[in-house]
Amino acid sequence: MSPPVLLHGLSEIAADYDAILCDVWGVIHNGREAFPAACDALQRYRKERGPVVLISNAPRPSTALYGQIGGLGVPEDAWSAYVTSGDVTRALLSERAPGPAWFVGPERDLSLFEGLDLAFAEGPQDAAFIACTSPFDDEHDQPEDYRARFQACAKRGLEMVCANPDRMVQKGDRLIYCAGALADVYESLGGRVTMGGKPHEPIYRCATDEVAVLLGRNPDRSRILCIGDGVSTDVLGAQRQALDCLFLWGGVHAADLSEGTEALAAERAAALLATHSTLARYAMPALVW
Repeated sequence: MSPPVLLHGLSEIAADYDAILCDVWGVIHNGREAFPAACDALQRYRKERGPVVLISNAPRPSTALYGQIGGLGVPEDAWSAYVTSGDVTRALLSERAPGPAWFVGPERDLSLFEGLDLAFAEGPQDAAFIACTSPFDDEHDQPEDYRARFQACAKRGLEMVCANPDRMVQKGDRLIYCAGALADVYESLGGRVTMGGKPHEPIYRCATDEVAVLLGRNPDRSRILCIGDGVSTDVLGAQRQALDCLFLWGGVHAADLSEGTEALAAERAAALLATHSTLARYAMPALVW
């Protein structure tokens, strides 16, 4: 596989694309505050080139997150539309109603289930399937904390619907576990997992439908650019959909890749992509214009 082309700013390739599908956590904010340079890059792209669709593995509906990103300092004119894993997961959950579902996640994610007529089980013992959005306490829980409970579910043949395929995200200056890490534990026990977020097709279908609406025509897929910091989600998802990708190595992989000179970091980023058999057309440390 060819290594990615190293960029110094989005402006170098902006004219080659009619629309952008941009990751959120680790790209335009870190869960505590927005990245001004990244927001500026998206604002400039929207003004000069075309729409920006935010595409996130957040396990809640996009409408429930508008206030959150605004509160973190992301300007409204930095994006045109917002699609989340929660949006596409609602369809998966609706197909499995009335359940009952064993909900694994914090109360803040309950908006995912609003209006779905889905009952909740008291625990794994009386559930028809598992609906997982996050660890119960993502500040402290470890994925292995769930192995014993998941083992009983796997033996019963319960399916897990995972609303967030991310394994980890950047929150402030640290990384926290996400539902994807719990899904890994469940699959290691022989459990069956279903996901709709990145790197899977449903979220990209939803996002490109938004692009079509914003452009007023069916988009030329060769002129859609994906931007993200996750190799197993953003880069792999773009590759599966035959979309160009700009990989940002200063996000979730920063601890492994960013130390030393930029040239050394770029070399490590290319090696990481190759190790995961993934391909990104471009790479740079962080999103800037």
